[in-house]
Amino acid sequence: MINDRFSLLLIHYFFDLLFREEMDKNQYSDISHEGMVQQTNENSVTVLLSPKTSCTGCDGKNSCNLSGKEDKIVTISGNYNVRPGDSVTVSMKQSMGYFALFLGYLLPLFLVVGILVILLSFSVNELLSGLLSIAILLPYYLILIVFRKGINNKFSFTLKT
Repeated sequence: MINDRFSLLLIHYFFDLLFREEMDKNQYSDISHEGMVQQTNENSVTVLLSPKTSCTGCDGKNSCNLSGKEDKIVTISGNYNVRPGDSVTVSMKQSMGYFALFLGYLLPLFLVVGILVILLSFSVNELLSGLLSIAILLPYYLILIVFRKGINNKFSFTLKT
């Protein structure tokens, strides 16, 4: 994955879509996780997101990759009146989760299947077609790595005390 911010969104959103119950749509306008402030400076706050506190009420906690595995560190731009050790809630718009799913899962799937179909339609050997369609993922993820700062700027977190 590109970084912790992106992978956190992907994991949370994937399991949110699989396990959510019929609830009010307003509850899903933001993705929120509880965390603890690690450090602050004049233009950013670093927050440690602990999966144990975030996942206690989640239906998908037993099959989630975030649950119980490791802490995630997120840096949030902005000037907030918090101190290290304060408990905060980090949130992001739900639409950014869809964007993360698109970049992480859907677009690579479309690339692999599309290249496979195109190569097979030109009567390229099946083994070679399969290998080339999987190999297209290498430049795709390299492009994501090169543009990770721009992609990260699209994911803006807000902090609630």
